[in-house]
Amino acid sequence: MWENILFRFFLIWYTCGVILLSFNVLPPWLEWANTVFLITAGTLGIIYFCKCYGHKQGLFISMVVFVVSMTSEYLGTTYGWIFGKYIYNADFGIKLFDVPITIGFAWLLVMSSSHAFLQTFQLPPVLSVIYGGLIAVVMDLIIDPVAYVVKSYWIWQESGPYYNIPTQNFFGWFFVAATLHIFLLFYQKPKQNHTWAKRIILVYVLIISMFLLLALLAKLYLAVFVTLISSGIIVFHYYKKRSVSV
Repeated sequence: MWENILFRFFLIWYTCGVILLSFNVLPPWLEWANTVFLITAGTLGIIYFCKCYGHKQGLFISMVVFVVSMTSEYLGTTYGWIFGKYIYNADFGIKLFDVPITIGFAWLLVMSSSHAFLQTFQLPPVLSVIYGGLIAVVMDLIIDPVAYVVKSYWIWQESGPYYNIPTQNFFGWFFVAATLHIFLLFYQKPKQNHTWAKRIILVYVLIISMFLLLALLAKLYLAVFVTLISSGIIVFHYYKKRSVSV
């Protein structure tokens, strides 16, 4: 099936990206590779939602995630709301109101992977929303330092104690993710699709691992330590719950 081919394509593209970025040998003419990477990851998230909720509802959920996240990013880049004031410095492809559409695809990956974790944890609604927001923040704890400090993909116009990233940004990530998880609570219990749940969680782990490697090479030791501990707890909890359910 084409979904399986796309998943394998992502793994190959990811492997090439890790090698090129780790050795800092990504040529300028290949910068578009970041766009392909993010769109592919987000598309895998759409497939996951479709497998859980059916094609019609899965596509609608994906559209809501895309629109809400793009709107949030627009409010950040334009007014400094939610995340703080920042501008995108890298070419991530086509923009909509000065926000690259690839960022909306990135949020699809964030939301689908955190959703997959929560389906295994089986928490009460309130805890599920809180945990879903925290899973998203954990990813940003490593993405933002690397993207800002090392790669300059975006430029913050305010500062904060954690690598000069505004603390508001992390609260913003939690707020957006938690709000979208509240939205997902209004849907019926999704079908368990273990194959795609495992795949989308693998994508989550792979992306964090890539940024951990880049942070380690750049000597961002605090980001590495904080992310290893927090993501390790989430992944350990996931495999523990899986082993019990099996």
